[in-house]
Amino acid sequence: MSLNGIQGNLNIAGMIPWEIVLAYFVIALGFVLYYSHKTDGLNGFKTVDFVYIGIGAAFTVVWEFFIGPLMDKIVPPGLTAFIGFGFFGRIIIIFIIAGLVKKPGVGMMSMAIFDILGDIFHYGFSGEPMFVVYESLTYGLFIDLAITIKKGNLFGNFSKKAKEGIKAQSMSRQRLFAAITGGIIGFTWAFPGSFFYNGFFGPFLYGSIVNWQAILIGFAESIPGNVIFGGIAGLIALRVARVLGQ
Repeated sequence: MSLNGIQGNLNIAGMIPWEIVLAYFVIALGFVLYYSHKTDGLNGFKTVDFVYIGIGAAFTVVWEFFIGPLMDKIVPPGLTAFIGFGFFGRIIIIFIIAGLVKKPGVGMMSMAIFDILGDIFHYGFSGEPMFVVYESLTYGLFIDLAITIKKGNLFGNFSKKAKEGIKAQSMSRQRLFAAITGGIIGFTWAFPGSFFYNGFFGPFLYGSIVNWQAILIGFAESIPGNVIFGGIAGLIALRVARVLGQ
């Protein structure tokens, strides 16, 4: 028996224990919420922030489900395990949103809206709300953790108050840090699909078989593209933030 397509399996051989997944969510989310509370939480968001999040999440859906798959058709068969333009586009767009808003919560909010819009226009709502939880508390939460750790200065600060500091600090160094930050976050984005989904959410939702050899191979294959496009996304986010004065 299942509820909205959710079987609720917790005893599939090899799956990550639910206690570990829950502990991660509680600790990581608690850390972000604590820091967010110190910076006024959602009260610190401006109208323009919600506009960026809404437009960005909507465009991410268009890219990942419609534009990206068309571009994937030109990828040589031997490289399909390493290159996925739909997902790489998601990285770039979400990183730009995060680089503009730079407040804890932007990652989770963006991914939640992306998931809901994806359900409306592509997947359907079977498996919800688990997919919202999965997308928001993995990909989105990793973004928010990075914002928290970097105290809001994710890829660069180009507000009017920061202009004097920018003059003292060379742009080449700014670009280097933006690329490194983007690459690191891109690396963390290799974890959810491989470990969280294939190791827990897939078995939990549908009873899928857990194959750790396949999980580790998939994880290794996703790292190069994620890191490269994460670095590129960091540079693009830096440029966009500079142009918009964020």
